[in-house]
Amino acid sequence: MNAPAATGLSQAEAFARIRLLRSPNIGPVSYAKLLARFGTAVEALEALPDLAARGKSPYKAAPADRIEREVGAVRQASARYLFHDQADYPALLAELESAPPIVTCRGQLELASEPCVAMVGARNASAAAVKLAREFAAELSQAGFTVVSGLARGIDGAAHEGAFPRTIGVIASGIDIAYPPQHSDLQERIANEGLLIAEQPPGTEPRGRHFPSRNRIIAGLASGTLVVEAAPKSGTLITARLAGEAGREVMAIPGSPLDTRSLGCNQLIRDGAVLVQSPEEVIELLQSFTGAPRSTFRVAEDAANFDYSELAEADPLEGAEAIEGLLSTAPIAIDELIRQSGASPSAVHMALLELEITGELERHTGGLISLTKAV
Repeated sequence: MNAPAATGLSQAEAFARIRLLRSPNIGPVSYAKLLARFGTAVEALEALPDLAARGKSPYKAAPADRIEREVGAVRQASARYLFHDQADYPALLAELESAPPIVTCRGQLELASEPCVAMVGARNASAAAVKLAREFAAELSQAGFTVVSGLARGIDGAAHEGAFPRTIGVIASGIDIAYPPQHSDLQERIANEGLLIAEQPPGTEPRGRHFPSRNRIIAGLASGTLVVEAAPKSGTLITARLAGEAGREVMAIPGSPLDTRSLGCNQLIRDGAVLVQSPEEVIELLQSFTGAPRSTFRVAEDAANFDYSELAEADPLEGAEAIEGLLSTAPIAIDELIRQSGASPSAVHMALLELEITGELERHTGGLISLTKAV
């Protein structure tokens, strides 16, 4: 079975891209580096065993028959693949270093190209906050904004309902899995009249580790993220942090210090998020957004830029061993690693790619990396 091809992309290359991304230890960053190094996913797949030769066991890419079943499931769900270099891939999302190279989607893809605002908040939200989220979303959609959220209970669901049909739901499961079950009807409505996006393969049940990945897509699609109600250390704050790291506007609605569900918003404001109390304030902020947010709530550290054409000059095995000796389980910036190693940026990135393929490297936000375990 062939993968549906993107414009200008052969079916064989589209299939190889899906297979490459589903292969062990290949994430968005390593996927992008492999494509930049080898030019096509077909050639990258052929090179993977040699790149992973330093590992203790032979490297095996994702089985082709598994990808054939996945492609069939995407079609069965009336969904389509969206590749990172297609013309209709959302421009703001593409700016993220960790932008998903491939997603599946259903619905009106043009909604992702319109001005977007993310709205997130507590699952166990107060009745007042749910009402407020619905009203904010309705006014924002009427002003021409697409409202993006995660289809969770509470604030997310209210935001989708208020903005409908000008809304995007980003889910942590496969495109064919409704979660939470209470929102199965809402999810189907969004897929039919709004836009539904999933990064995980069809059939994937949501797991804890999938939600931060989903949150980066929510934040990445929008020029600003509005937090309506959130407790301290909640998953909602991850979305706000990711929006800040991406250089997007971070906004929060203040609440009573007597309600723990408001403490997260109040802390965001204290840490630099913009306090907003009406939809008009959100609209004013985002209509004047030029890429320089007024909020200061962010922690951004860009990874070093380098020339991929130099990758072929690196000695893979020697480079990986030398770089591994400088790493520990404590995260460090890639540019600092380049300074300490004395190696060229291309050699360092090639070594990191090999360590990642063999499962020895972990990437963190802000361009930080570490070993997955002590050596």
